[in-house]
Amino acid sequence: MPENRTTVIIGPAHPLRGGLASFNERLARAFREEGDRVVIYTFSLQYPGFLLPGTTQYSSEPAPRDIDIRVRINSVNPFSWIRVGLELKKIRPGLVVVRYWLPFMGPCLGTILRIVKGSRDTRVVCIADNIIPHEKRPGDTAFTRYFIRPVDGFVTMSRKVLADLRTFDRNKPAGFVPHPLYDNFGDPLPKADARISLGIPSDDRIILFFGFIRPYKGLDILLRAMAEPELYRSGIRLLIAGEFYDDSKPYLELIRALKLEDKVILRTEFIPDSQVRYYLCAADLVVQPYRNATQSGVTPLAYHFGKPMVVTRVGALPDMVPEGKVGLVCAPEPASLAATILRYFEMKEQVFIDGIREEKKQYTWQRLVQTIRSIAHDIQK
Repeated sequence: MPENRTTVIIGPAHPLRGGLASFNERLARAFREEGDRVVIYTFSLQYPGFLLPGTTQYSSEPAPRDIDIRVRINSVNPFSWIRVGLELKKIRPGLVVVRYWLPFMGPCLGTILRIVKGSRDTRVVCIADNIIPHEKRPGDTAFTRYFIRPVDGFVTMSRKVLADLRTFDRNKPAGFVPHPLYDNFGDPLPKADARISLGIPSDDRIILFFGFIRPYKGLDILLRAMAEPELYRSGIRLLIAGEFYDDSKPYLELIRALKLEDKVILRTEFIPDSQVRYYLCAADLVVQPYRNATQSGVTPLAYHFGKPMVVTRVGALPDMVPEGKVGLVCAPEPASLAATILRYFEMKEQVFIDGIREEKKQYTWQRLVQTIRSIAHDIQK
């Protein structure tokens, strides 16, 4: 009997926006390159109002024409969960790849998978971005347990997430693979061109904080680092590019209190996919001042665009940023962060550029697909 090469990805995709959607669309292309027929099942409603971060969950950019995306799942409507489960059971895919990033999604996704598992031909592999969430809420543990039960195997992109998973399940096949590079945001362009496009002075030394602004990402730590005397006098400027997923008022008040108005460039709106490369290419250095982390989608972006990084010593960030090779690592506190940023600018940039070019070879989509297939092969049916 020939192998069933129909793969279904369950998770965010267009018309939703953000890193998970971009990731799933790129993963679909990677499976298709391996000869699979690929379908993405995404959400008509991903977040209810009380969970909605930012201004909208929907993209303003056109849908990708090369991917079969079916907008079916309403995260708060159990009838839609049943409909999707029955539809997938009828399709009988050989492989279902499901994203898990938030316990709130546990009941929805767990119910769909229980119905899908009525077809014994289908293996279910989860890509777990988080098992224990950054921001905890009542019900997290119960929702996660409900989700995990019908999953056959797991892939994580952080060793910490793999360890967290093992506190819930010790027996199911699971593996670690580094987050692949985001190579779907266009090619790098000259720094001068990127800065002209963004209206940023060509001669300034620019560090970049990129992505949604949430408490665990430590933007306030970075702002306090910018006020450290030596960094404050250095002329280095901070470009903040990303939408507030938290109350903006404390950050803006901190900028005023620390007299950083001339040191900070605010672009605090959602950055559409078509504009991502301009921000990365305009920067001299990408800074991730996180308080805690599993993995970060900003790191693969920096790799793709050849940008050295300063990251804090939390979660999996130091694993992906070898000290002195592609960036520098510091403690998640202002004085250490300020000193490390200054140390970077005293070093030779080319050392890091060469290191990035060599290190990025391991972060491929083919490796992720192969790991998923390996986990699926190990599943006992």
